[in-house]
Amino acid sequence: MTRFIGVDLHRNCFTVCVIAENGREYTSEYRLTQLSLFLRRLRPADELAVEVTGNTRLFYDAVISHAARVVVVNPSQFRLIRQSLKKTDRHDARTLAFYLSKGMLPEVRMKDKLHAQIASLTQTRDTLVKQRTALKNKVNNILSAHGINLPKEAISGEKAFQEILGMKFDPLVEVELRVIVGQIRGLKESIAQLDKTIKSEGSKLEGHANLKSIKGIGDLGATILLSVIGDVRNFEHVGKLAAYFGIVPRVNNSNESEHSGRITKRGTKLGRTALVQCSLIAMRYSPYLASFYHKIQARRGTGKAIIALAKKFLGVIYHTLKNGWVFEDFPNFVLKRA
Repeated sequence: MTRFIGVDLHRNCFTVCVIAENGREYTSEYRLTQLSLFLRRLRPADELAVEVTGNTRLFYDAVISHAARVVVVNPSQFRLIRQSLKKTDRHDARTLAFYLSKGMLPEVRMKDKLHAQIASLTQTRDTLVKQRTALKNKVNNILSAHGINLPKEAISGEKAFQEILGMKFDPLVEVELRVIVGQIRGLKESIAQLDKTIKSEGSKLEGHANLKSIKGIGDLGATILLSVIGDVRNFEHVGKLAAYFGIVPRVNNSNESEHSGRITKRGTKLGRTALVQCSLIAMRYSPYLASFYHKIQARRGTGKAIIALAKKFLGVIYHTLKNGWVFEDFPNFVLKRA
């Protein structure tokens, strides 16, 4: 018989609530060092639910072979826990177990180790790029305050840095500029190191060469998209993949009326951004995508046209990965012969 187990996981301990087949509930607490003891108490038919935390991967890998199913839950989507007035470990564990038994938990897909590590690399890169952009904007603001207006793209190379540091300002301003330029240099070097690793490791992902054959998707774009998608076989159809990327509209039903709103924006923002950027580049080469985009743009505006284009392009990505396609001529949808 199936038991439903909710686990409230923390860095050094976890609380467990078991709903037995007869409806009785049992709650217990473990130190993380007692994980092996917990595993011995599991049964092959058990189903577990655990929230996403920093050490969920460690817990998941240890438990997955000892139970029938492990559901990983995003607490930001599972509002009953996040907004609970009674916020205790025991209450959260019980809530997870109860809604697991009803099949009502929003599940997070757990990728394999390589996909997860590359996804982490691309997210770190995105964070560093945003920090670098913020610092460049700060330099621009300082220069602008002194009547010096440079294009944003001008603050990038070493020549520009030397020129800026050679300018005469008040001592405090010069100190600030030296520190900021030093940080930008360090971030630039770190981003380059990440780019090199992402390019070499991303090429090992299944489907990388397939996506790169689509004109508009480069090394970084292919790696980000694959790190988000994981195994495409987990998605029954392209609609589920679109929902996973968060580019499907919210639907509200009331009585006999149905309203569609803005896109859900579920999934990673980085993956969604990469998808949009790649689709806009691909449109430059593909008359089919360009025609589709301009038709939607004329009727519904640029914003909706971009999302529609991204969804259409995601369909191309989905079928490319699903069928193992490699394009000889993407703009004309000509495939390479096997």
